[in-house]
Amino acid sequence: MSAAPDPDAALMLRVRQGDTGAFAALVDKYKQPVMNVAYRMLRDATEAEDLAQMVFVQVHKSAHRYKVSSKFSTWLFTIARNLCLNEIRRRSRHPTDSIEARHPEQEDQPLQQFEDRKTASPPERLLHGELEEKIEQALAGLPENQRLAIVLCRQEELSYEEIARVLGCSVSATKSLIHRGRETLKGRLKPYLQSGAWREPE
Repeated sequence: MSAAPDPDAALMLRVRQGDTGAFAALVDKYKQPVMNVAYRMLRDATEAEDLAQMVFVQVHKSAHRYKVSSKFSTWLFTIARNLCLNEIRRRSRHPTDSIEARHPEQEDQPLQQFEDRKTASPPERLLHGELEEKIEQALAGLPENQRLAIVLCRQEELSYEEIARVLGCSVSATKSLIHRGRETLKGRLKPYLQSGAWREPE
């Protein structure tokens, strides 16, 4: 157990006590990262937004059971992972079903749409967009755990230990997943690696 709660865990402890302001602060900080992870797992912006809403609903519902056993972000992304995998499996059984159709009560809880974190001129944005699409396609072809491990390492900058907690596996298995995923992506993205659009996970 952590010797001292991280700031986000401290906020979550306040949420457990009924502090709505603390919950709003966590949603504001993490809604975009959660949507980004969900999008890279589901490849559908609308469903990623819906799933992110479900993640924060689950966070709020689980607040009374929350204990500081790891960083808040690790706990949060574990919830996101479980909901993403549930959705992927549900899709395989019900291809035409959507999150929005199953959870109409989420419609009045809009979250911010995806943002481009970088600014560029129109030609640069066009080129960057094409390269990012190649990256997204390559990511989508990875097995689920490899894809999530790469996304968390690349975008959310979690440590191997934190990613292992999210994935529910050992640190060595996590490193192996990231290595195999990285090698697969390298092969698929070889023509684009010199562009600077792709950063390998550290």
